[in-house]
Amino acid sequence: MTRSAMASAERPGQANAARAYLDLGRPFTLVAPALGFISGALTAVGAAPREALTAGLLVPPILGSLMAATLNAGNNALNQIYDLDIDRVNKPKRPLPSGRLSIAQAWRFTITTYVASLVLAWLVAPGGRHECFWLVAIAVVCTFAYSVPPLRTKRLGIWANVTIAIPRGTLLKVAGWSSVKTIAGLEPWYIGAIFGLFLLGATTTKDFADMEGDRLGGCRTLPIQFGVRRAAWMISPSFVIPFAMIPAGAWLGILTGNFWLLQVLGVVMTAYGVYVCYLMLRRPEDLAVEENHVSWAHVPHDVRRPDRLRAGVSPLADSRTACVNTAAPRVRVRLPDRAARTLRSRAGQLRELACSPESSRSVLKS
Repeated sequence: MTRSAMASAERPGQANAARAYLDLGRPFTLVAPALGFISGALTAVGAAPREALTAGLLVPPILGSLMAATLNAGNNALNQIYDLDIDRVNKPKRPLPSGRLSIAQAWRFTITTYVASLVLAWLVAPGGRHECFWLVAIAVVCTFAYSVPPLRTKRLGIWANVTIAIPRGTLLKVAGWSSVKTIAGLEPWYIGAIFGLFLLGATTTKDFADMEGDRLGGCRTLPIQFGVRRAAWMISPSFVIPFAMIPAGAWLGILTGNFWLLQVLGVVMTAYGVYVCYLMLRRPEDLAVEENHVSWAHVPHDVRRPDRLRAGVSPLADSRTACVNTAAPRVRVRLPDRAARTLRSRAGQLRELACSPESSRSVLKS
């Protein structure tokens, strides 16, 4: 075989490996943390004392947004390493359960991205302050606590929500602020608390569709511990209270941005949160029955796992039942909870029958 032929034969393998690493990092989840960091920086620019927009002011927020995306990619990979058994049931096409990457390769990707994010965080140092680095270091600890035994708070109900809300909500906004101003003061932490409280409840929206796999993996999420209806009511305040804190913070003098703009923003966001709660609570049992519950359209994509919402594939489908994938239009029919579960069970049996040649032949013979 000539050298050119060997090189052309290697290219498909290299492309497949690159795609596998890309899938491991879950690129569609990286935009939200990057924008979250930028929004924290913009908030600091508009807060008193006002900052003049200069080219030098832009560099730390840009580096910080790249850091946030890189850290999130590493966190995604770390979580998939320790969720391998669960993903074999819930997400068999991911790089690790599908065999496209080995555990060793996933660890190399994880270590590389974590180190890169810490280096980038160190470079975010306006005025020589390295506050961003220490905030990111705390966030790294939270991500390991969430995924890695013996803590693995992912299996501990509300503590899973806490260890997501702290780094992705509170610390992300404060880190964005630190790229412009010092974090010594109440205002950045008040803003971080708003987003942390929102994520404290919003992170549970991803758990309703994952109940079967989480139960098998020993993760006692809120829907598993308390049931779908009660869990929905438990998280509903997180869609209203944080946004009501915006106008309250302006009235109390904690938030120093444009007063009337903050009032309007707070009222609009609070009303929007009430609407999301209405959609979620009017039929809470559908959160675990429907693949695309209407309220999920109002939750950020990195929170609600859009990879679970493939057309024609049930969130509970395993590698065998997922072989039937149809794009046929769906008709929504309102069924009691028990009847819906029975129908899903029968549908799973039919999919298994369709995917099993032996079962199909036995049916044809009969």
